[in-house]
Amino acid sequence: MKEVRFFYVPDALNNSELPNDEAMHALRVLRLKMGDEMMLMDGEGNYYRAEVTLAHTKHCMYEIKETIPQERQWQGHVHLAIAPTKMMDRIEWMVEKIVEIGVDEITFLTCQFSERRLIKVPRIDKIVVSAVKQSRKAWKAQVNEVEAFQEFIRQPRSGRKYIAHCYDEIPRTYLYDELRKPSDTLDATVLIGPEGDFSIDEVKEAIANGYLSVHLGQSRLRTETAGLAAVMMTQLSKT
Repeated sequence: MKEVRFFYVPDALNNSELPNDEAMHALRVLRLKMGDEMMLMDGEGNYYRAEVTLAHTKHCMYEIKETIPQERQWQGHVHLAIAPTKMMDRIEWMVEKIVEIGVDEITFLTCQFSERRLIKVPRIDKIVVSAVKQSRKAWKAQVNEVEAFQEFIRQPRSGRKYIAHCYDEIPRTYLYDELRKPSDTLDATVLIGPEGDFSIDEVKEAIANGYLSVHLGQSRLRTETAGLAAVMMTQLSKT
């Protein structure tokens, strides 16, 4: 049986043509032709069974045959705010994996010890889209612009808020244990610092703004591993 291919098409119901990148993949790589079936996803909770009506050079037109609403795979809003590493390939790998696991929002932070302060958000967004299609996620994770740590923590946010760090002099609890505690909300925001960690003043400022001090276990993790572990814990705590 031929595998049905998925394509990301924002506002798919009100369009009739695949976006350029998706069209190029459909036509040049998969060699779809008129009459072939494909599945579209709008990133907002819907799949669409569609049929190719035109396959020509750079244009791939479609007709929707069926709308298939999806159920959310997890409850609550999972938001990872992380300081990017100097080597972007490590962060890009992490983004791919946390989308496959399940995350709703990603924000990149600039901190006192940050090694990188600029991010190409469109490139990250493309990685998110690719991971959404591969893992068949009906909702696309939101990718935010880079934001200063102080500005981020001072903004009001719903749900539980955590800052993960390695300072023994500041009391910490295990993130997974905290996530498993009964709560009236399943929304969670987790802060992960750069390779040199947050500064101790940043940790104290986050705590003063309502963030709970946590650790991710006994091992000292790289930034991208810590981000992956934090998202995994939020998902495991919901089962």
